Amino acid sequence: MNFKSLLSEFVCIAVIMMTTNAASAQNYPDHPVRVIIPYAPGGGTDIAFRIIAPQAGNILNETIIVDNRPGASTMIGTGTVSRATPDGYTLLASDSAFVINPGLFKDKLPYDTLKEFKGVTMMATSPALLVVNPNLPVKTLDELIALAKSKPGKLNYGSGGVGTGPHLAGELLKLAAGIDLTHIPYKGTAPALTAVLSGEIDMAFVGISSAASYIATGQLRAIALTGAKRQPSLPDVPTFAESHLDLDGNSYWGIYAPVGVPDSIIDQLNRAFTQSLHDPENEKKLANLGFSPIANSPQEADAQWHALVQQWTTVIDKANIKVE
Repeated sequence: MNFKSLLSEFVCIAVIMMTTNAASAQNYPDHPVRVIIPYAPGGGTDIAFRIIAPQAGNILNETIIVDNRPGASTMIGTGTVSRATPDGYTLLASDSAFVINPGLFKDKLPYDTLKEFKGVTMMATSPALLVVNPNLPVKTLDELIALAKSKPGKLNYGSGGVGTGPHLAGELLKLAAGIDLTHIPYKGTAPALTAVLSGEIDMAFVGISSAASYIATGQLRAIALTGAKRQPSLPDVPTFAESHLDLDGNSYWGIYAPVGVPDSIIDQLNRAFTQSLHDPENEKKLANLGFSPIANSPQEADAQWHALVQQWTTVIDKANIKVE
């Protein structure tokens, strides 16, 4: 076979593939869409996604199946999606671990997050709340920073483990404020919160829903919130930005697809999920759980989660955080 024949055959194959992909996209979806959640049922990601899944399925006129694949710091479920056929029938819904893991595990990850995924939409965000034990003699962020600077390394903060969102939020605070705090890791967020309540540690970054009742009874003192604006449930608690501290320690949830899914299919998925996220009833349910819907475009989602990967990789590298 000569060169012209080979070229002609290659062009024919390429045309057939393009025609097949276009036809597949045009008929999409024609069977259930599976969304993998890299956590066990009942966690924040699982609960939030299950709120919006039914209506998104109605918009797509197809069933959305939730497939929980926990384990290995979300790498089992995320890896499954990275290896899936890029046809729009296997997606990922994940929290901030998706954007933290590239910096935390680096070449230990069994996939390349930045190269193997594309955004469908950023689903929601939730602020991190810095709380202290009431016996700590501070009531404002400025007072806390001043106390920490007067006692380098003497104040401590807890988290649910090395590399978790609350741990990294603490490291971000240290970098932004120029203070030295000692990190105390616990086996879960609940034990860390208990340690602040008992006075075993000085402070921690926690979710609003888990701390609100303790703040109301005076068992915890709220210092500041990450994010751009105050929260209706805690109107008297200022943001870090109000103290001119650049601190985006929010948690983020997103919906992602393997690279290679046709843009027309990504757009269909985006319309379904963003409409569901903007539904007033769904917004209310999410707000009651501390989630603020984002529901941006695929292009905006890609820009946002890529920036978050860069942010957390920089924090992890500067803090020299290592995981076993």
